[in-house]
Amino acid sequence: MFKIDKIHAGYGQSQVVRGASLVLRERETVAIMGRNGMGKTTLLKALIGILPVRSGTIELAGKDLTRFPSHERVARGLGYVPQGRMIFPFLTVEENIRTGLECSGEKEVPEYVYEFFPVLKEMGRRRGGNLSGGQQQMLAIARALVTNPKVLLLDEPTEGLQPSIIKEIAATLNRLKVERNLSVLVSEQVLSFALEVADRFLIIERGEFVHEDVRKDVDRERIHAYLKV
Repeated sequence: MFKIDKIHAGYGQSQVVRGASLVLRERETVAIMGRNGMGKTTLLKALIGILPVRSGTIELAGKDLTRFPSHERVARGLGYVPQGRMIFPFLTVEENIRTGLECSGEKEVPEYVYEFFPVLKEMGRRRGGNLSGGQQQMLAIARALVTNPKVLLLDEPTEGLQPSIIKEIAATLNRLKVERNLSVLVSEQVLSFALEVADRFLIIERGEFVHEDVRKDVDRERIHAYLKV
Protein backbone atom coordinates (compact mmCIF):
# COMPACT_ATOMS: atom_id res chain seq x y z
CA MET A 1 0.00 0.00 0.00
CA PHE A 2 2.67 2.52 1.06
CA LYS A 3 6.40 2.21 0.57
CA ILE A 4 9.29 4.52 1.38
CA ASP A 5 12.81 3.65 0.28
CA LYS A 6 16.04 5.20 1.57
CA ILE A 7 14.55 8.58 2.47
CA HIS A 8 16.98 11.36 3.38
CA ALA A 9 15.58 14.67 4.64
CA GLY A 10 16.49 17.57 6.92
CA TYR A 11 16.68 21.32 7.41
CA GLY A 12 19.29 23.49 5.69
CA GLN A 13 22.68 21.88 6.17
CA SER A 14 21.32 19.54 8.85
CA GLN A 15 20.67 15.95 7.81
CA VAL A 16 17.98 14.56 10.14
CA VAL A 17 16.53 11.47 8.43
CA ARG A 18 19.14 9.10 7.04
CA GLY A 19 18.05 6.37 4.68
CA ALA A 20 14.69 5.45 6.24
CA SER A 21 12.82 2.61 4.51
CA LEU A 22 9.55 0.86 5.36
CA VAL A 23 6.58 -0.89 3.81
CA LEU A 24 3.08 -0.29 5.21
CA ARG A 25 0.51 -2.90 4.27
CA GLU A 26 -3.25 -2.55 3.83
CA ARG A 27 -5.11 -2.14 7.14
CA GLU A 28 -1.83 -2.12 9.03
CA THR A 29 -0.75 0.33 11.74
CA VAL A 30 2.96 0.96 12.20
CA ALA A 31 4.23 3.02 15.13
CA ILE A 32 7.47 4.95 14.69
CA MET A 33 8.88 5.43 18.17
CA GLY A 34 11.82 7.39 19.51
CA ARG A 35 12.88 10.24 21.75
CA ASN A 36 12.47 13.90 20.84
CA GLY A 37 14.91 14.99 18.17
CA MET A 38 15.40 11.55 16.65
CA GLY A 39 13.65 12.41 13.36
CA LYS A 40 10.01 11.28 13.74
CA THR A 41 8.41 14.61 12.83
CA THR A 42 10.96 15.35 10.11
CA LEU A 43 10.20 12.02 8.46
CA LEU A 44 6.43 12.58 8.46
CA LYS A 45 6.85 16.13 7.13
CA ALA A 46 8.98 14.73 4.29
CA LEU A 47 6.37 12.06 3.53
CA ILE A 48 3.54 14.59 3.22
CA GLY A 49 5.69 17.08 1.30
CA ILE A 50 6.16 19.88 3.83
CA LEU A 51 9.90 19.19 3.67
CA PRO A 52 11.65 18.21 0.43
CA VAL A 53 13.06 14.72 0.14
CA ARG A 54 16.78 14.99 -0.61
CA SER A 55 16.94 11.44 -1.93
CA GLY A 56 14.87 8.28 -1.85
CA THR A 57 11.36 7.45 -3.04
CA ILE A 58 7.79 7.52 -1.70
CA GLU A 59 5.17 5.26 -3.31
CA LEU A 60 1.46 4.97 -2.61
CA ALA A 61 -0.45 2.14 -4.30
CA GLY A 62 2.36 1.83 -6.86
CA LYS A 63 2.42 5.57 -7.71
CA ASP A 64 5.63 7.54 -7.11
CA LEU A 65 4.73 10.62 -5.05
CA THR A 66 8.28 11.73 -4.28
CA ARG A 67 8.18 14.97 -6.32
CA PHE A 68 4.49 15.75 -5.84
CA PRO A 69 3.48 18.85 -3.82
CA SER A 70 1.62 18.28 -0.55
CA HIS A 71 -1.88 18.92 -1.92
CA GLU A 72 -1.32 16.41 -4.71
CA ARG A 73 -0.13 13.78 -2.21
CA VAL A 74 -3.33 14.36 -0.23
CA ALA A 75 -5.42 14.06 -3.40
CA ARG A 76 -3.66 10.74 -4.15
CA GLY A 77 -4.56 9.31 -0.73
CA LEU A 78 -2.20 10.54 2.00
CA GLY A 79 -3.89 12.07 5.04
CA TYR A 80 -1.88 14.05 7.59
CA VAL A 81 -2.52 15.00 11.21
CA PRO A 82 0.33 17.29 12.32
CA GLN A 83 1.97 17.52 15.72
CA GLY A 84 0.18 20.13 17.81
CA ARG A 85 -3.03 19.53 15.81
CA MET A 86 -2.80 22.89 13.95
CA ILE A 87 -6.55 23.44 13.78
CA PHE A 88 -7.88 26.92 12.90
CA PRO A 89 -8.85 28.40 16.29
CA PHE A 90 -11.21 31.10 14.96
CA LEU A 91 -13.11 28.83 12.57
CA THR A 92 -15.98 26.71 13.81
CA VAL A 93 -15.63 22.96 14.14
CA GLU A 94 -17.61 22.41 10.95
CA GLU A 95 -15.57 25.03 9.07
CA ASN A 96 -12.35 23.35 10.20
CA ILE A 97 -13.54 19.99 8.86
CA ARG A 98 -14.66 21.61 5.61
CA THR A 99 -11.13 22.80 4.91
CA GLY A 100 -10.33 19.16 4.12
CA LEU A 101 -13.10 18.83 1.53
CA GLU A 102 -11.16 20.53 -1.28
CA CYS A 103 -9.26 17.37 -2.13
CA SER A 104 -12.23 15.01 -1.90
CA GLY A 105 -14.68 16.77 -4.22
CA GLU A 106 -17.42 16.46 -1.58
CA LYS A 107 -19.60 19.48 -0.81
CA GLU A 108 -20.82 18.39 2.62
CA VAL A 109 -19.10 16.76 5.56
CA PRO A 110 -19.77 13.01 5.20
CA GLU A 111 -21.96 11.60 7.94
CA TYR A 112 -19.48 8.83 8.74
CA VAL A 113 -17.10 11.46 10.15
CA TYR A 114 -19.61 12.29 12.85
CA GLU A 115 -20.25 8.60 13.49
CA PHE A 116 -16.60 8.25 14.51
CA PHE A 117 -16.55 11.61 16.34
CA PRO A 118 -20.10 12.39 17.55
CA VAL A 119 -18.86 15.14 19.88
CA LEU A 120 -17.82 17.16 16.82
CA LYS A 121 -21.39 17.18 15.52
CA GLU A 122 -22.64 18.44 18.87
CA MET A 123 -20.03 21.22 18.80
CA GLY A 124 -20.27 22.02 15.11
CA ARG A 125 -20.80 25.77 15.64
CA ARG A 126 -18.22 26.15 18.39
CA ARG A 127 -14.89 27.73 17.55
CA GLY A 128 -12.02 25.28 17.28
CA GLY A 129 -9.95 27.25 19.76
CA ASN A 130 -12.60 26.70 22.44
CA LEU A 131 -12.35 22.91 22.34
CA SER A 132 -10.36 20.82 24.80
CA GLY A 133 -7.05 19.33 23.66
CA GLY A 134 -8.64 15.93 23.10
CA GLN A 135 -11.50 17.42 21.08
CA GLN A 136 -9.01 19.38 18.98
CA GLN A 137 -7.14 16.16 18.26
CA MET A 138 -10.38 14.52 17.16
CA LEU A 139 -11.06 17.56 14.96
CA ALA A 140 -7.61 17.30 13.34
CA ILE A 141 -8.20 13.61 12.58
CA ALA A 142 -11.68 14.36 11.20
CA ARG A 143 -10.25 17.07 8.93
CA ALA A 144 -7.77 14.54 7.51
CA LEU A 145 -10.47 11.87 7.25
CA VAL A 146 -12.67 13.88 4.85
CA THR A 147 -9.84 13.80 2.27
CA ASN A 148 -10.60 10.06 1.85
CA PRO A 149 -7.08 8.88 2.67
CA LYS A 150 -5.73 5.42 1.96
CA VAL A 151 -2.88 6.07 4.42
CA LEU A 152 -3.19 8.26 7.51
CA LEU A 153 -0.04 9.86 8.95
CA LEU A 154 -0.31 10.99 12.58
CA ASP A 155 2.44 12.92 14.34
CA GLU A 156 2.48 12.55 18.15
CA PRO A 157 -1.35 12.32 18.47
CA THR A 158 -1.31 11.76 22.25
CA GLU A 159 0.78 14.82 23.10
CA GLY A 160 -0.73 16.68 26.06
CA LEU A 161 -3.79 14.43 26.35
CA GLN A 162 -5.16 12.72 29.45
CA PRO A 163 -5.18 8.90 29.58
CA SER A 164 -8.95 8.46 29.09
CA ILE A 165 -8.86 10.52 25.88
CA ILE A 166 -5.79 8.63 24.65
CA LYS A 167 -7.69 5.34 25.03
CA GLU A 168 -10.70 6.80 23.20
CA ILE A 169 -8.55 7.96 20.28
CA ALA A 170 -6.82 4.56 20.15
CA ALA A 171 -10.19 2.78 19.94
CA THR A 172 -11.35 5.15 17.17
CA LEU A 173 -8.18 4.62 15.13
CA ASN A 174 -8.65 0.86 15.38
CA ARG A 175 -12.22 1.22 14.11
CA LEU A 176 -11.13 3.52 11.29
CA LYS A 177 -8.51 1.03 10.13
CA VAL A 178 -11.12 -1.69 9.71
CA GLU A 179 -14.24 0.25 8.70
CA ARG A 180 -12.53 2.79 6.38
CA ASN A 181 -9.89 0.34 5.10
CA LEU A 182 -7.08 2.59 6.29
CA SER A 183 -3.39 2.02 6.80
CA VAL A 184 -1.92 4.11 9.60
CA LEU A 185 1.60 5.40 10.23
CA VAL A 186 1.90 7.07 13.62
CA SER A 187 4.88 8.69 15.34
CA GLU A 188 4.67 8.28 19.10
CA GLN A 189 6.53 8.29 22.40
CA VAL A 190 3.79 6.77 24.58
CA LEU A 191 4.28 3.00 24.45
CA SER A 192 0.93 2.19 26.08
CA PHE A 193 -0.88 3.97 23.22
CA ALA A 194 1.30 2.34 20.58
CA LEU A 195 0.53 -1.08 22.05
CA GLU A 196 -3.20 -0.33 21.69
CA VAL A 197 -3.02 0.49 17.97
CA ALA A 198 0.17 -0.81 16.31
CA ASP A 199 0.76 -4.05 14.46
CA ARG A 200 4.46 -3.26 14.15
CA PHE A 201 6.91 -0.99 15.97
CA LEU A 202 9.90 0.77 14.42
CA ILE A 203 12.45 2.55 16.60
CA ILE A 204 14.12 5.61 15.10
CA GLU A 205 17.47 6.76 16.49
CA ARG A 206 19.34 9.73 14.96
CA GLY A 207 17.28 9.51 11.81
CA GLU A 208 17.69 5.78 11.22
CA PHE A 209 15.49 2.78 12.01
CA VAL A 210 17.48 0.69 14.48
CA HIS A 211 14.95 -1.85 15.80
CA GLU A 212 11.70 -3.49 14.68
CA ASP A 213 9.12 -5.54 16.58
CA VAL A 214 5.73 -7.07 15.80
CA ARG A 215 2.89 -6.94 18.28
CA LYS A 216 2.85 -10.61 19.22
CA ASP A 217 6.44 -10.67 20.47
CA VAL A 218 7.11 -6.99 21.22
CA ASP A 219 10.09 -6.39 23.54
CA ARG A 220 8.69 -3.69 25.81
CA GLU A 221 11.83 -3.33 27.87
CA ARG A 222 13.98 -2.79 24.82
CA ILE A 223 11.61 -0.15 23.43
CA HIS A 224 11.46 1.57 26.82
CA ALA A 225 15.27 1.71 26.81
CA TYR A 226 15.25 3.55 23.48
CA LEU A 227 12.63 6.01 24.76
CA LYS A 228 14.52 6.96 27.92
CA VAL A 229 16.11 10.40 27.89
